[in-house]
Amino acid sequence: MPFEELKQRHSFVWGDAPFENVAAGLADAHEAIVEAVGPAADKRWLDVACGTGELAGMAASRGAEVVGVDLAPGLIETAKRNAAAAGLPIDFRVGDAEALDLPDASFDIVTSTCGAMFAPDHEATASELGRVARPGARLAMVNWTPEGGVGELFGVMKPFMPPSPDGVPSPFEWGKPDRVEALLGGDYDLQIEERVSRLSIPTGEEYWQLFLTSYGPTKALAASLDDDRLEEFHRSWVDFFETNYRVGDSIEHPREYLLVLGTRKG
Repeated sequence: MPFEELKQRHSFVWGDAPFENVAAGLADAHEAIVEAVGPAADKRWLDVACGTGELAGMAASRGAEVVGVDLAPGLIETAKRNAAAAGLPIDFRVGDAEALDLPDASFDIVTSTCGAMFAPDHEATASELGRVARPGARLAMVNWTPEGGVGELFGVMKPFMPPSPDGVPSPFEWGKPDRVEALLGGDYDLQIEERVSRLSIPTGEEYWQLFLTSYGPTKALAASLDDDRLEEFHRSWVDFFETNYRVGDSIEHPREYLLVLGTRKG
């Protein structure tokens, strides 16, 4: 499947669910980015694959001039509504992380929370993250690790998914330090840390319902299955989290990620 065809599918899949319900569980990762990049007031801030705009809203509330870009029109529409309701003047745009319609060297801060990693052409995405940043600009990314909690979650999904298209790398490559160095080290001086975002939810069934209704890839996968396979997927999901992550009265799911920090080389 060519990258362009795959991106058209991604645009629909990610936008066909109220992702803001899932994004609420990423508040700790958003806070980590805001803390890492330093003062935001009067800075030009680009949030790539911005989803429904939670991080962009935090940046704008701290005085940054923010542009948020995402491939999915449905997510951008939600982001615009939320920003308007909060009185935040954010420039949200539909756009492609692999080919940003933005000038060279035009941002002081460039960020992405578990978003740019899903663009299929990793080299093109990395090149754009460097191109739009001014010398000395700060980069901060949160990327799920392949062995961590979200990698496990996708492992639960994998038996029910069609094979990956030939030539399309795993998004979890962005969760490997050596791969990140290869992608971004030419443009940025990097510091890479492993951290954990923790999701607490009462039951495995509630975890299933959250992702079934609000996480585009899970919702689309479920819709593609017949009734028997859907129930098998359902039971596999609930059993996995109840068996492995039940702690007292709740499911406590640690989701390991790389916090990728960079300073744009001159």
